[in-house]
Amino acid sequence: MTPLFLDTSYVIALEAVDDRNHEAALQHWRNLVPSPASLVTTSYVLSEIVTFFNCRNRHPKAVEIGTRLLQSPSIQLFHVDEALFYEGWRFLKQHTDKSFSLTDCISFVVMERLSIRTGLAFDRHFQQVGFERLP
Repeated sequence: MTPLFLDTSYVIALEAVDDRNHEAALQHWRNLVPSPASLVTTSYVLSEIVTFFNCRNRHPKAVEIGTRLLQSPSIQLFHVDEALFYEGWRFLKQHTDKSFSLTDCISFVVMERLSIRTGLAFDRHFQQVGFERLP
């Protein structure tokens, strides 16, 4: 099975009960879990997730989620090195008409490198560059 890219927006929706996409994420995750997919994400996505919860005074939740992501055998974590950083930076500079974050651009580069066409994301930017988005 081709891996899926795990985006910040999906994890936040899954873990934050007050997120507007929480129910959709939870329902989708429950359907995905019986046939576990291989997931790919980056250290920048992990950083965004941990920062999101920690900056909302939810330090234990930030640590819990970060630990689960780091220890999960189903998740391949790509550490953003200098080369990947600059590829993402070039991608961002080329898309002057979009409001992509640098993290998004690095995610798109990783997806292209690994021929991943689908992201677990609520972020519309994935579709803007031609990726499928679930749920």
